[in-house]
Amino acid sequence: MPMKDSDRTYRIFISAAEPSGDKLCAKLITALKQRGYNIKITGFGGQNMARAGCLLLVNTTQKAAMTYNAFSHILFFYRAIKKAQKHFADAKPDLVIVCDSPSFNFHIAKAAKAAGIKTLFYVAPQLWAWAAWRIGKLKKLCTGGLAAILPFEPDWFGNRGLECQFVGNPLLEDINAKQIAPKKYTNFSVSGAHIALIPGSRKSETETLWPAMQHIARRLKARHPSVRFTAVAANEQVEQALRQNEMKILRCNYAVDAVYDTAKKVDFSLVASGSATLQVAAAACPMVIMYQSNKYLWHLVGKRIVKTKHLSLVNILSQKELVPEFMPYFSSIAPIVAVCEKLLDSPQKLSALSVELAELAKPLAGINTSQNIVKMIIDQLGVDK
Repeated sequence: MPMKDSDRTYRIFISAAEPSGDKLCAKLITALKQRGYNIKITGFGGQNMARAGCLLLVNTTQKAAMTYNAFSHILFFYRAIKKAQKHFADAKPDLVIVCDSPSFNFHIAKAAKAAGIKTLFYVAPQLWAWAAWRIGKLKKLCTGGLAAILPFEPDWFGNRGLECQFVGNPLLEDINAKQIAPKKYTNFSVSGAHIALIPGSRKSETETLWPAMQHIARRLKARHPSVRFTAVAANEQVEQALRQNEMKILRCNYAVDAVYDTAKKVDFSLVASGSATLQVAAAACPMVIMYQSNKYLWHLVGKRIVKTKHLSLVNILSQKELVPEFMPYFSSIAPIVAVCEKLLDSPQKLSALSVELAELAKPLAGINTSQNIVKMIIDQLGVDK
């Protein structure tokens, strides 16, 4: 029954384990507070969430900058789960929201269920790509709603008995679909190309992809000395790490938290697989997508559990290899350099690819994701609207 006491304080716990989730949840918190309800928010996340008004119990985003071994990594999350369990028992939140990072947040949702608290999943776990067998576990833990940021996900989950709502993609909600337009390559020459290097936000990504991207850039610069590079860092900590490990011969410029804006300015991008690829697509910027993992683990385990024909979001959404993807691992940069050179040597191919990326992104842009997820939260809280 809807609550009618306007003075009631609603308590929400939010768990975001990565910098990307911290940004998404900060936007969510801001939108929620704008509704004027008396809501107290605590949780796990980073400084973006804290600035938006969340009382952080654990800064989970700092772990990316920590020096740790596997044991200390596990211990960090074990302690975080224990802290969540205690908080649920003591504070008894009205709702728990977990954002992305299912390997960690399934544990948070399990703790919430044990405490009798509903859990809303913001960013549906990508079970359609791997581990579809976990749908049964998700059904048990997802007691407060499932929010999808990819348009095909409601059908996939619905066909398996779990209601799911498409809320839009938060990374594209501030982009006007009418302003998405293909790049012009009429007078383009590879000798004057401007290329973005976007190695991701996680430490595991930047440690493997940043050196590889630089080696590719060095090969391109050896052939075309006037080529310029801009590296995009997820935050100031990542920027510092990239600068410390920069090949000085490249003379990179740096941009922080500016994937879309940078992709709008450049001619071509090398991008870590993940949500950033959709921002690059919205900028209609031709790209090559990269991801580096252990090839032995991939052959032993990975290829047996991954069910999608393509692995990058751009190619999954387009249902074809629209852009070249070098993942789940690459043993040599030579094939990547060859593909980059082939694209950069052809203004016609760059132009055609830019047109297709613009058309792919338009239906996803400008949807008010934050307000849609806020509506789901208000419904779960039973607030008298």
